[in-house]
Amino acid sequence: MRRPLQRPQSANGQFLWDLLTFERLITGGVVHLVYWAGLAIIGIMAFGVLGASVGVAIREGNIMGFLLAVGVLVIGALGVFVAVLLWRAFCEFYVTIFKISEDLHILRQDVEAERARQGK
Repeated sequence: MRRPLQRPQSANGQFLWDLLTFERLITGGVVHLVYWAGLAIIGIMAFGVLGASVGVAIREGNIMGFLLAVGVLVIGALGVFVAVLLWRAFCEFYVTIFKISEDLHILRQDVEAERARQGK
């Protein structure tokens, strides 16, 4: 008769066991990396907006070009701000979904343990 797999006792073995059996989700850490990478991309977009506004001011060379550049800068800064807020909300949504999943896993374990106690 084949024995079921046993949970390892060492810390390294425990980590590998959790990864292979989905007992512990690593998505929370991955979401943090994705969040910072997205912020870096949004930062590059902000520099692009700044460059575009300076380019408009230099290209026109008069007061109307300068006013247009200020408008481009203000609208672009608002767009970058909205992008940062939306990106943060998007990442928080995913973190929340995975936290709910972990909580449901713990509740499921509690229910199974209670059923096992009642069955004996």
